[in-house]
Parts: sequence; structure tokens; C-alpha cells
Amino acid sequence: MFLRFAFLNALIKEDFSAILDAPKLWQRLPNVCSKDKVIELLNTPDPKEPYYLRDKAVLELLYAAGLRANEIANLQLSNLNLDIGYLRCTGKGNRERVIPLGKTAIAAIKDYLSDLRPKLSSAKNSSNFLFLSRTGRGLSRIEVWRLVKKYAARAGLTRNLTTHTLRHCFATHLLAGGADLRSIQEMLGHVDIATTQIYTHVDSDRLRIIHKNSTPAPNHSQNSILQK
Repeated sequence: MFLRFAFLNALIKEDFSAILDAPKLWQRLPNVCSKDKVIELLNTPDPKEPYYLRDKAVLELLYAAGLRANEIANLQLSNLNLDIGYLRCTGKGNRERVIPLGKTAIAAIKDYLSDLRPKLSSAKNSSNFLFLSRTGRGLSRIEVWRLVKKYAARAGLTRNLTTHTLRHCFATHLLAGGADLRSIQEMLGHVDIATTQIYTHVDSDRLRIIHKNSTPAPNHSQNSILQK
């Protein structure tokens, strides 16, 4: 900015700012919960509540697939293949990706599709969206966000827990379980793997193990000689 100012005010003959790299901002580590906390959140919906099956399926899918709030809100019935166990998702930049699903998420979605969604879709404003509101319209991104905040508060979890927190948990727990960065990059829909690499700094247990296995053991015989 100083060079541009100097050039515009005729203090220098050439603007050298074009050949300079802009300084990078500090990158904050994402907020992540332990697996126990995530399980506690997933078990928070009460089976006695009218929209229990939908809310349970939304929470399970957010964690099982690492979806963004708008991505899960825009899911269509045609995006699912529960027999094989995967879904197709359109993310940022209109890029499509395929994400495998686990048994727990598949079971929750099937329960919702068989027992609750037919009742919601019988409303006047029914649609092809996977997750519907009580009026039969697709859930909005804000409604998905509020749903997560509601159950996070009920579970007594941190106020900062959002839909994106579950996305971060999905990636971090996959990495801790042995998944490679390239696979996680594909499932998250990141264009640059550098974006995915941030999760290598989040898993403190993994870093501790790497440090322990990589640090050379001290030569106690040499240490004793030096001490003498």
C-alpha cells in the first residue's frame, strides 16, 4: 500500500507492489470437540419430540460427512444412495464430490425417510429436499445452524459449537483414525490440500505420538561420560 501511495504521488517512478507477495494472515486452529463430546451431542435429541428423527439424522449426517450447513440444506433425495452407502454433494464453486456414509448415519436417515418425512412431505409445500420443515419446505441454512446450536446448548457444550465445528471434528477424527490427507481433502471438497493440512496441527494426540516416535533416544552412556 505504501508503494502504491508513493507511485500515485509521483514519489517513485515505478510501482513495485506487483512483484511483492502480500503478507499472510495468521491462521487460527479450528475449534474441535472430542469424540465423547460429539457422541453426547448426537444423543441429545429426545425420541419423544415430534421432529426427533429429522434432527437426529441431520446431526448424524453433519458429523458423518463433514457437510457445511448450506450443503446439507440443499441435499436432494436424488443425492442419496443408501444401498451402496454414499451421497453426492455440491459445494463451493459448484464442485461436486462423493462422500461415503457409515452405518449409523445411514440408519438414522432411513428411519427419518420411512417414519417422518412422508408426514412432512404431505404438507402443501412439499419438495424434493431431503430435510423438510414442519410446513413441507426444505430446511434453510439458518434453520440447520439453529438446530445444532439448540442441541449443543441442551447438552451443555461450548457456545462456539456450530455446524462447522462438526465439520472440523469429522476431519480431525478421520485423521486421528489413520485416514490420509488426500482422502480427507476430497471428502471436504478443498481445492488446495494446504487448507486440509491445518487439521494436522489440531490433533494433539497424533502430534505427541509422532514426536515420541521421531525423537532420537538420548545416549545415556555418552551423557554419563560428559558428566564425569
